Amino acid sequence: MKFFISVLFLFVLFSYAAAYDPLDPNGNVTIKWDIVSWTPDGYVAVVTMNNFQMYRHIMSPGWTLGWTWAKKEVIWSMVGAQTTEQGDCSKFKGNIPHCCKKTPTVVDLLPGVPYNQQFTNCCKGGVLAAWGQDPQSAVSAFQISVGLAGTSNKTVKLPKNFTLLGPGPGYTCGPAKVVPSTTFLTPDRRRKTQALMTWNVTCTYSQFLARKNPNCCVSFSSFYNETITPCPTCACGCQNKNNCVKSDSKFLKMVGLNTPRKDNAPLLQCTHHMCPVRVHWHVKLNYKEYWRVKVSITNFNYRMNYTLWSLVVQHPNLNNVTQVFSFDYKPLVPYESINDTGMFYGMKYYNDLLMEAGPLGNVQSEVLLRKDKDTFTFKQGWAFPRKVYFNGDECMLPPPDTYPFLPNSAHQHLSFTSFTFIAAMFFLFVTLW
Repeated sequence: MKFFISVLFLFVLFSYAAAYDPLDPNGNVTIKWDIVSWTPDGYVAVVTMNNFQMYRHIMSPGWTLGWTWAKKEVIWSMVGAQTTEQGDCSKFKGNIPHCCKKTPTVVDLLPGVPYNQQFTNCCKGGVLAAWGQDPQSAVSAFQISVGLAGTSNKTVKLPKNFTLLGPGPGYTCGPAKVVPSTTFLTPDRRRKTQALMTWNVTCTYSQFLARKNPNCCVSFSSFYNETITPCPTCACGCQNKNNCVKSDSKFLKMVGLNTPRKDNAPLLQCTHHMCPVRVHWHVKLNYKEYWRVKVSITNFNYRMNYTLWSLVVQHPNLNNVTQVFSFDYKPLVPYESINDTGMFYGMKYYNDLLMEAGPLGNVQSEVLLRKDKDTFTFKQGWAFPRKVYFNGDECMLPPPDTYPFLPNSAHQHLSFTSFTFIAAMFFLFVTLW
């Protein structure tokens, strides 16, 4: 019995620890309910979902929100969203509710719905951008009319057991808590109004709950060593190795191959690491005062497009990023005294979509960094990142003892281009002599 309790305690402790992200300590999805008016048997509320995660977005097919009613409430109508099931409304005659389920499940509407079904910040197919990437697109909202509920602050009961899927598991939601009422501006922005009652629900993400294996891996290479450090074998688990597809297979020419499945089951290209995504970090050039890195992201999943993708890298020299050539870049400073983390993401309408596996299934950029004279070195793998996240999930890095090492004869401050130039001049001199 004691052993069982200990194991349970460790499991709970690990789950909560996994939900805490040291690179985004305040990241969460906050769901806010604002009651804006009372009705004869309930209220009308505006439900707003804010994704305050700096680099983790909710991608297609979008968020799914659920809860349990505290009493016998029903949803008379919704604008900007809908429930997936109506439930048993047989006891109602005449005006039939939108949903009578004790545990409703709500999804966002798709873009292009009729105007009378739209609401501010609705109808994005459930896609929420990361707050650090695009704050204006990190908000989703809908309006809900609730019946058979209380008609005052004292009689309204808060819903319980909130769940958030986005688009798979990983989020854990806390209880609803009454907070100070939200203040709104009237459409002419000349007068302030206040919600009649407001409560918040906070949901946090845990990669441990989302999947038992990583979703990406990292490989390394450098100009000063011919060795390429690959992703670890079975870095993302090898449960799909019997269903993977070789890159030269005729199966890839089948119509509908790239259609996603309802269960989001991947169709992976056969690799030794069996990861849907690989990030490659290549130390490309060394100048006198700068050094240059090439970053490549490859998608090995034939059924998945990654929209609004993001890449987070932790490296001590990111406080001196000088130029990023074909990605957007934003420093992340989770703690005031540390500036070693940055977020890369695609340029809008250019490379913000990482296509499925195949010739177009990769994006890449180069980063120019100024050397910090006190800490810069190529020795002992210093030039490679400490942590890498893709779409908010931490990637599997190779073991440190496999990193490309600096040859003993290499001069730390000799640029590769300079070395090539000197070698060419020497060869020319010998030939003419």
